[in-house]
Amino acid sequence: MKNLEEFERNLGYKFKQSELLEEALTHKSTKQALNNERLEFLGDAVMDLIVAEYLFKKFSKIAEGDMSKLRAALVNEKSFANMSRRLKMGEFLRLSQAEENNGGREKDSILSDAFEAVMGAIYLEAGLDKVREISIALLELCYPQIDFAHLEKDYKTALQEVTQATLGVIPTYELISSFGPDHKKEFEIALLLNGKEISRAVGSSKKQAQQLAAKIALEKIKK
Repeated sequence: MKNLEEFERNLGYKFKQSELLEEALTHKSTKQALNNERLEFLGDAVMDLIVAEYLFKKFSKIAEGDMSKLRAALVNEKSFANMSRRLKMGEFLRLSQAEENNGGREKDSILSDAFEAVMGAIYLEAGLDKVREISIALLELCYPQIDFAHLEKDYKTALQEVTQATLGVIPTYELISSFGPDHKKEFEIALLLNGKEISRAVGSSKKQAQQLAAKIALEKIKK
């Protein structure tokens, strides 16, 4: 494994307890006494709070439901894996040989878990303000335009890239129904691959419903 001081430089934070960072970067496949699952549990809760607070302050006029949708678009495996890659975290992970051979250093699930674990470790050692400083800077670097339109493009594009590469097809979106009064209409969209329904979602616009359906489909495909 590479020198952790290089990772700390990427992170912009020097750990006082190096063993805490080592634990955060240790995957359960190593069968070590300590792995990053407990820190991941903590980091998940910390990141949920930080992103919720960030959205609350950044978007003073949007409703709770829309803030929840934005948070769901940012607090997820794909988003955290992207932030992990910005830090080149995969190069520093401690994995079993089998997981290494299986491409573990590039797996979204492993990178996302490790990101949460590192944020959990920073929280334990330096508190919420330091995690906020590091994670929000990374978030804004990875997602310079945090709004529905941008995130919508991210999910649909990401899904299309995956399905084209693995299945040789692109998703299609079908309007199933629309309901509610004109000023507050909801749209139900089904996402299909090769004519088979993969996911379905409801949104306050067709585009938003497509985004949510693409997000659900991505999560299903990557399991």
